[in-house]
Amino acid sequence: MKIIGESIVISTSGFTDIKDITQEVKRKVKEANLKEGIVTIFVQGSTGAVTTMEFEPNLCKDMKEILEKLIPSSISYHHEKTWGDDNGSSHLRASLFGPSLTVPISNGNLTLGTWQQIVFIDFDTQPRRREIILKIMGE
Repeated sequence: MKIIGESIVISTSGFTDIKDITQEVKRKVKEANLKEGIVTIFVQGSTGAVTTMEFEPNLCKDMKEILEKLIPSSISYHHEKTWGDDNGSSHLRASLFGPSLTVPISNGNLTLGTWQQIVFIDFDTQPRRREIILKIMGE
């Protein structure tokens, strides 16, 4: 069993900025030279999330619009009273999706569906530099 730690660093604009990180994860998995295993993708921080979706402009718009309906950024949240900030909705959205994703590796490749990409979503209310941690495990 081999365990390899890697990371991906990206800059975001916040406000439900959706970044496709699939190719970068694929590249790191190829470099690990494993035939079978898993890769876990994890974001440090409580206002970002990792998930899969079809990364295309209109679905990205749909995602932003549905999240604004479910967890509006225009209202006040109790969390904001604690720290005096404006990102209560950011924390709630990130918690809904979660900070990590695990994808199987088969024959040296990620086992993603045809229209399935790995995305990082930054829900914070300001631009950020994010480090996404990868743990690639297998043989």
